[in-house]
Amino acid sequence: MPKRKNPDDVKPDHVRPARKPAASRMTATAQTVAAAALGIALVVSPGTGQAEDWALHGHDLGGQRFSPLTQVNRDTVVNLKPAWTAKTGVKATFQATPIVVDGLMYVSLPGSHVLALDARTGKEKWRYTHQLRWQKLCCGPANRGVAVDGGKVYVGSVDGRLVALDATSGKVVWDVSVATYQGETENTAQLAADDPLGKVGDVGATGVGIAMAPMAYRGKVLVGINGVGYGLHPDAGLSVVGVSGKYGQSGFLAAFDAASGSKLWQFDITQQGWEGEFASDTAYGVPLHRDIAAERSAAATYADSWRYGGGSIWATPTIDPQRGWLAFGSGNPSPQMADSSRPGDNLHTASLIVLDLETGKRVWHYQQVPHDRWGYDVASPAVMFDLKTDAGARPAVAHASKMGWVFVHDRQTGELLVRSEPFVPQMNLFSPPAAGEGVLVAPGIAGGANWSPTAVDAQQQLMFVAALHLPTRYIANSVRREDGSELTYASTQEGKERSGTLSAVELGSGALRWQVRTEEPLLGGVLATAGGLVFSGIGQKRIGAFDSGTGEQLWSAQVDAGVNAPPITYSIDGRQYIAVAAGGNSLFGFPIGDTIAVFALPE
Repeated sequence: MPKRKNPDDVKPDHVRPARKPAASRMTATAQTVAAAALGIALVVSPGTGQAEDWALHGHDLGGQRFSPLTQVNRDTVVNLKPAWTAKTGVKATFQATPIVVDGLMYVSLPGSHVLALDARTGKEKWRYTHQLRWQKLCCGPANRGVAVDGGKVYVGSVDGRLVALDATSGKVVWDVSVATYQGETENTAQLAADDPLGKVGDVGATGVGIAMAPMAYRGKVLVGINGVGYGLHPDAGLSVVGVSGKYGQSGFLAAFDAASGSKLWQFDITQQGWEGEFASDTAYGVPLHRDIAAERSAAATYADSWRYGGGSIWATPTIDPQRGWLAFGSGNPSPQMADSSRPGDNLHTASLIVLDLETGKRVWHYQQVPHDRWGYDVASPAVMFDLKTDAGARPAVAHASKMGWVFVHDRQTGELLVRSEPFVPQMNLFSPPAAGEGVLVAPGIAGGANWSPTAVDAQQQLMFVAALHLPTRYIANSVRREDGSELTYASTQEGKERSGTLSAVELGSGALRWQVRTEEPLLGGVLATAGGLVFSGIGQKRIGAFDSGTGEQLWSAQVDAGVNAPPITYSIDGRQYIAVAAGGNSLFGFPIGDTIAVFALPE
């Protein structure tokens, strides 16, 4: 069948050409995991139904978000039509990855509610309504998904809890507190009298919540907290304020017993000695423009700053079952941007971290940005795969960063193997906040790649990255307090440019195979399939499908809200479906809704 272009397709000149250089199965689905044929992917073993289901947040333990399904492919995707839609009744920022096991779809909603639906029809089977223990949320209501294993559905909540539900009925099995916040919180009244941000309310501030989808594996449920370095978010678009002082606490990742909810271990992101080596450059050789002498001089004064050090965890860990390790990213240090009260490298914030699954002990880490002053969280999920080399397959882990580079590491040692070409424009990178009009930096505080999950086609050795181009102006401020002391803070303003990119990055060389530019920033994540396709939200309330080899857009469809969540695919009775949460993102100005949209080929 010939390929037909949709009239709303991205224009051809925006494509960069190629260049050379289940309840009964749940436990088995999540636990019988090994390296696949060809040694290129971490997938569930044959016979567990993984090819048909979307049983894990990243599809497989390695988080590749690559499906072997091929019914919807380069030739047939043009015929993709709506199969069903469901309205959740909760209109707010919607970021969830649906989980599909044994014909049921489990979806977390804004506010940490959970729906179970018939994945064939969208008919509701049960609903869990979460009761918040506090109403003031640090970081908004968004929740990024559930974990399903052993007859239970696990959800982390925006009020810092981990809840286990019966997968058949939705009834609570256990409910435990993961973290609470007892520290100080910033407010706009602290800002200078002539600062416009001091004249509005706020939509968020430093605190504690859980946005990430948990990972359930071998009797453990892994979950991390966020919000501990969030900073003040005035009600003014993407503006953020970081105030020097004792705001925040250490972020952490913890393992809980899947049967009882008891805590097994906890890894704290910031610990005593977090000052590190006072690095003047990044580990990959880019200057950070730090005043190292001043930081060393202040270190004794702020010796306890690690206690408030931040390091939120925004994304689900990925698993190496052969080594018994997990990988995840940590967020920016606290205070956000304002660095005078936290001298040193601020270990282990803004880092890719690998832990031992049984003990929670650190195996290795790679700090992408020592002493971060730009909000450059390691926010999207790490992806495990085997890198093809002349010497054979090399176990690797990759991450698409907020700075606009993909980093590829040796999975065993953490050695940096590849730093890609930038997949978004870069300008004044690592220039510190400046007084007056500030300094315009790209990527800005939103990235680059934000929390959006990437996808890896291990056969083609490509990573697909949805990203934002939103330059940020970083401004250094100070205000005299009533007691005569000076309060320093940093704030951001949005730049005028606003667009997005969808890129295919060659994992071996770091070159861009192709790139599509979009009018709106891309936020939500991607899906890749063996049918030669990449699916992503593309702005204007649309989802699109692209040829994974060339970047040519082959299909798109309109929905009734922003597509700012990762698409998935699954198959039931031989029919392949594409599903996505369409509920927009209020912080980024994408239209809000409450739709789960599902597509399939005509029967």
